[in-house]
Amino acid sequence: MPIKNRLAEMHGEITAWRRDIHEHPEILYDTHRTSALVAEKLAAFGCDQVVTGIGRTGVVGVIRGKTDTRGRVIGLRADMDALPMQEQTGLEHASKTPGAMHACGHDGHTAMVLGAAKYLAETRNFDGTAVVIFQPAEEGGNGAEAMCKDGLMDRFGIQEVYAMHNVPGLPTGQFAIRSGPLLAAADEFDIHLEGRGGHAAKPQETVDTTVMLSQIIVALQTIVSRNADPILQAVLSVTSVETSSNAFNVIPQSARLRGTVRTHSNEMRELIEQRLGEVVQGIVATFGGNAEVTYSRGVPVTVNAAEPTAHAAEAAIAVGGSCDEAPMVMGGEDFSFMLEERPGAFIILGNGHSAGLHHPEYDFNDEIIPLGCSWFAEMVERRMPAA
Repeated sequence: MPIKNRLAEMHGEITAWRRDIHEHPEILYDTHRTSALVAEKLAAFGCDQVVTGIGRTGVVGVIRGKTDTRGRVIGLRADMDALPMQEQTGLEHASKTPGAMHACGHDGHTAMVLGAAKYLAETRNFDGTAVVIFQPAEEGGNGAEAMCKDGLMDRFGIQEVYAMHNVPGLPTGQFAIRSGPLLAAADEFDIHLEGRGGHAAKPQETVDTTVMLSQIIVALQTIVSRNADPILQAVLSVTSVETSSNAFNVIPQSARLRGTVRTHSNEMRELIEQRLGEVVQGIVATFGGNAEVTYSRGVPVTVNAAEPTAHAAEAAIAVGGSCDEAPMVMGGEDFSFMLEERPGAFIILGNGHSAGLHHPEYDFNDEIIPLGCSWFAEMVERRMPAA
């Protein structure tokens, strides 16, 4: 079964929705215009229920099939938020909001789930209930977690949940998925060092925070290379360093290091958090300084359940002809919070040879809209076949 004919007919209409959202990007939970647009369209499609304010600015639409003999409920999720960056595409539909840009394709994801919702509301050729989920704050705000904490899964009786993300560099329209860990847990650390500042010509009178931070940066790299099982993937990166002085002749009193940790297992996540604290405290004790270490856990590992992954791959093959094995990557995705609450799967769809995600010249490839819409619709019809 190729792309659904009705969705192919709607290609231009859905593209227009996508470009309108792209022109008006909104960041984190401030998706007020986008949320209102989504709610308005869901109501116009004839959804049986439209609920706003889930997870602050999230929107949920409920579409019941022609029958409901088994009580099945499938959730389809899209993210709505943009990034705080300046667009440099020069396109007619480029962002009209300074300092905000849809540089990750959430405009496309939202448009595709809207397209699937319109199709499902028109046809209702399934036995059960489809729940379309539009979440804010995927880019660093954990909007999926906020919606779950607001009772998303229990309130709407969701039993399985599915999502999609476009991937530049993967051939246009090519699907890929894998069972088990797909995207990484994404954590952050913030290390404050205190020494004793002084004149750079008299280092013997100081406790040098620049030496401490240099030793810490090097030593932290040994956690992955010498403490972690090499079979288990992990990344630890120091990404920001600053001191309390910019002078050439001052040894600073304090310094600060920040960075990120990416892991694909809870075992590795626990190990790195523990060892990071031990390494830092050991080094500062050696030099006679002090350290305050803050380790903040972000999104958990995105883990695709085996059976839903198989169904997602079958749906991808049905509408796109093939589905590749996706590699494990170190990017994080807050859809993982939903997958902790319910079994489901996260699939990727090739955006072609576009600029990369989070790049100022990135734009979502409108050619893949019918494929993405068809996959979402196929998931509903395949998991809840008409009675």
